[in-house]
Amino acid sequence: MGLTSDIVIIVVAALFGALVFQRLRQPIILGYILAGVLIGPYTGNLLNSDVHQIELLAEIGVALLLFALGLEFALKELKPVWRVALLGAPLQMALTILYGYGVGRWLGYDVASSVWLGALVSLSSTMVILKTLMNQGWMGTLSSRVMIGMLLAQDLAVVPLIIILPTLSDPEAGIPLLGYAALKAVVFLSFMLLLGAKLLPRLLSRVASWNSRELFLLAITAIGLGVGYITYLFGLSFAFGAFVAGMVLSESEYGHQALSDIIPLRDVFGLLFFTSVGMLLDPEYLIRHWQTVLLLVALVAVGKGVIFAALVRLFGYGNVIPFAVGLGLFQIGEFSFVIARVGLDTKSITSEMFSLILSATVISMIVTPFISGFTEPLYRLRKRLFRSEPHQSVNLPESGLRDHVVIAGGGRVGQHVAQVLKNLGVAMVIVELNSQRVNQCKEAEYPIIFGDASQSEVLEAAEIGRSRLLLVTTPALVVAQSIVRQARVMNRDLSIVSRADGMEQMKALYAAGVYMVILPELEAGLEIARQALINLGLPATEVARFADEVRHESYRPLYESNPDYKILTQLKNARELLDLAWVSLPQSCGLCGSTIRELDIRKLTGVSVVGVVHPGGFLPNPPADYRFGASDIVAVIGRPEERAAFERLVGTGSP
Repeated sequence: MGLTSDIVIIVVAALFGALVFQRLRQPIILGYILAGVLIGPYTGNLLNSDVHQIELLAEIGVALLLFALGLEFALKELKPVWRVALLGAPLQMALTILYGYGVGRWLGYDVASSVWLGALVSLSSTMVILKTLMNQGWMGTLSSRVMIGMLLAQDLAVVPLIIILPTLSDPEAGIPLLGYAALKAVVFLSFMLLLGAKLLPRLLSRVASWNSRELFLLAITAIGLGVGYITYLFGLSFAFGAFVAGMVLSESEYGHQALSDIIPLRDVFGLLFFTSVGMLLDPEYLIRHWQTVLLLVALVAVGKGVIFAALVRLFGYGNVIPFAVGLGLFQIGEFSFVIARVGLDTKSITSEMFSLILSATVISMIVTPFISGFTEPLYRLRKRLFRSEPHQSVNLPESGLRDHVVIAGGGRVGQHVAQVLKNLGVAMVIVELNSQRVNQCKEAEYPIIFGDASQSEVLEAAEIGRSRLLLVTTPALVVAQSIVRQARVMNRDLSIVSRADGMEQMKALYAAGVYMVILPELEAGLEIARQALINLGLPATEVARFADEVRHESYRPLYESNPDYKILTQLKNARELLDLAWVSLPQSCGLCGSTIRELDIRKLTGVSVVGVVHPGGFLPNPPADYRFGASDIVAVIGRPEERAAFERLVGTGSP
């Protein structure tokens, strides 16, 4: 079966590796890499095809991952990090190449080989970082956007490196090629952003109008991979073209559906990529040269991490972001494999150096999830040892904050809550780290503090010790837990309400001391189910009982600890069961000219008349001697069967 049987072996081996690491509560990408080592040519040698063929197939995984990333990240979301991406990333690569050159010379390599070493270690792994961010719940944070922006800039630099590095012996020969590549990049990006933004959404709209799920999936896959292939023909990165296609489609109304459909394909081909990485590792070489490999990994991790953290801080990103970027992007990237293979084919580097880079790259990828996990502990240690960055506050009341609500997060959810509290005259303050959201809150005239809500100094500025309630609106679990822990230390009696994206997050937040966890998906699902059951004709009492049981089970800790919430829920259910109905009285209605007392409506139908709209205006709670007139609109309240009896009495239906 050739390549087909190899794919079957890879998928089965990856499944077992993933199950083992899932049981160990570790990132499953490590299981994929271990599976690749075990079935690869240097260990089990279970495959019939050349490893390079598997690598080529795995490139589809990288492209689909970046295509899905483009669907999630619109251009407007990358605006806050464009400076550090377009200016900081090239500067980081230049500094890392210089640092790697020094390491290479210290290890005994010649000048050209040392430059190659520096260039290879200057790249970071997009695939590993994205998976790590997803597993840790950091996607969507400012730290993740900074990392993704810099990674994309690195991907753009792959083509110039492939052109320049082989020409180190004759630099003048590479300059025309580099200029030509830059011209092609400008042409492609201009075409995609100007014409592609109009053509691709129209194409997707036409396919969607045919109501075929298969055609829609085929269309988005063809767009992602097809645009990537066009960029490859242009001499640019295949994966970068797929990312640009995803960003263009993210602006269309079908972006969310395209993302949900492409995720399974992305994960399957991503599995091939990580397994192929493990297959490249030669355990025998690693055992013979383990000291050199580990020394190179340590030198690259420390030096590269410091460079990343320092540059991010230089570009104005403080708090936890330098730690997250430095501890996240220290590894050597997958595109280093591509460049190293070019160097091996052109005899620019030796096979021994190729094996060294390959081993160091795989090891650095394996340890990335563990090293990145130290971000929060090191950040907390730093806060204890040094003073925090100054924070800014806007629109705070002159009398200060007392008995107020602290809203951690000024995104859409936080701003909606702030608007409600502002309308009700409830004192509140928003804490937000994203400068773009801070500006939005300033324009809305909300009291806001610019800073990280997990910092004790920022929470002190928000007077957390004198507040009545803390609302955590961020969807990132790691961020929410950090905020909750710090707030609990500063105010043990504080009530905390937080949002969560699933049952596991809800349990973790309850364990951290949150008073109430809101599940947006649960509330939306319950409301959809309630409306569906009502339209299917089920009794309102049964519908309310069903919704109450589901909500009670999900929010059990709150029901048990706070009887007021149970009463509030019962009142809400009572209101839904006693829905208000408006009934228009026709000209020939028998009620016209009679009073409520004369008709004895309550005894006759069971409903209560709670309001009347008449030519003179609206009359709430009309007296018993009110006389109905033609064209009155009567508001009645009661059970569904009682309202139906009143409508029969009137001889008409409700408008």
